[in-house]
Amino acid sequence: MPVFAPLRVRGPRLRLRRALRRGRWAPAVLLALVATALAVAGGGPPPGAAAAPPPGDRTAPTAARARPSVAVRLVSAPVRIADAATVRLLRPGDRVDVIAAPNSALGGAGEARVVATGARVAEVPQPGETRSDGGALVVLSVPRSTAAALAGAGVTSQLAVTVC
Repeated sequence: MPVFAPLRVRGPRLRLRRALRRGRWAPAVLLALVATALAVAGGGPPPGAAAAPPPGDRTAPTAARARPSVAVRLVSAPVRIADAATVRLLRPGDRVDVIAAPNSALGGAGEARVVATGARVAEVPQPGETRSDGGALVVLSVPRSTAAALAGAGVTSQLAVTVC
């Protein structure tokens, strides 16, 4: 076994002092300023990150709803969009609103409704992967409750997306 001097672990303050002593004071000061700015600015959630109530929710706001959600579990929801040309405009990472229009072929009547807001596009079909009826499948990352609403709306309605 080789003989070597014991290791001494030194904290970040000593590195800053050493950099200042060696004449590299400008990068050291800049690094300290950046670290301070990141520590001050990186504490909270981004603006507008508060969870919105589900569509159609008319209950009074509560203290629990006023707090931002700690962790929302996202699932992948495959959604059949009626217009394949619209789907070709999408890219993974885009945010979309999903709108359900009653299917007139099934005797549906009524107004269109928003099923999901701000859903993130996870996957889009490759060119040529469309159905004969003109629809296309998109995979969205949404909360579990929104995925259930999308699945139900996809059975009785034609779905469309708008880019946020």
